[in-house]
Amino acid sequence: MTRIALFPGSFDPLTNGHLNTIERSSKLFDKVIIGVFVNTNKKSLFSLEEKMLLIKQATSFLTNVEVVAQESTLTVEAAKKLGASFLIRGIRSVKDYEYERDIATMNHHLAPELETVFLLADEKYTHISSSLLKEVLQFGGDVSTYLPLVVSEALNQKNREMKK
Repeated sequence: MTRIALFPGSFDPLTNGHLNTIERSSKLFDKVIIGVFVNTNKKSLFSLEEKMLLIKQATSFLTNVEVVAQESTLTVEAAKKLGASFLIRGIRSVKDYEYERDIATMNHHLAPELETVFLLADEKYTHISSSLLKEVLQFGGDVSTYLPLVVSEALNQKNREMKK
């Protein structure tokens, strides 16, 4: 039986914390599908197409990882369509855990056959989030240490375009 996991998120932008979770997941599962979802509660900096391209480039060294777009589908429905039996979620803090636990409970209610797997963030990534990095960058701070190179370059380009 092939173990397929879905790692859903908005990834705006993909951080080194996300990439670390993806790398670790790729060792646990036969196939990891990164589902780029639209977060209706956030204004995206990158388009869906841009995010997908950046994630594909940043994960190209992982042979069992693929990237798909999911614009208006429940996570559990997307997982079923993709043949995934597992959902991957990264946990940075107790606050993340409480939020993710509630989502996992609802997902279990909607699709009891799906198992949510929580991966604790590597300590060096526990303080970063896409939102925080975008805010720091907006005010001229350097966030390149927290991003894959291809994402850092794209984010800097996007920031220059927005300032014109």
